[in-house]
Amino acid sequence: MSTTERQAGADSEHVGALVSRASQQISELVREEMQLARSEMTQKGKRYGKGGGLFGAAGLIGILAAQALVATCIAALALALPLWAAALIVTGVLGAVAAVAALAGKKQIALAGAPAPERTIDSVKADLAEVKEKAHR
Repeated sequence: MSTTERQAGADSEHVGALVSRASQQISELVREEMQLARSEMTQKGKRYGKGGGLFGAAGLIGILAAQALVATCIAALALALPLWAAALIVTGVLGAVAAVAALAGKKQIALAGAPAPERTIDSVKADLAEVKEKAHR
């Protein structure tokens, strides 16, 4: 065996060791990055959970504040009218506001149309027709 053949064999082993070590390091790096990502997402998930809970609490407190405002309106009207009349007027106003909101919501839903993605369905149908046409040629 000549010197160049031995040197080529040694280089081949050296390259093989380098490739093996690089593969191992990449594998470790990917594992560490995945562990870091998992840890980061766990931390973010906990924060999102706390934030969502706080938003829910804010919504509940907002509803209670709206109820207190309605009671205040009734009490203010009760200074000039009998209590039953004040409550009836506030109830009528709230009912009218609810009816207007319901009609506006119904109109928006009607304008939205079917919940299916119609443009996407049409596009997929066109793609299928084109594929079928090209398959028959």
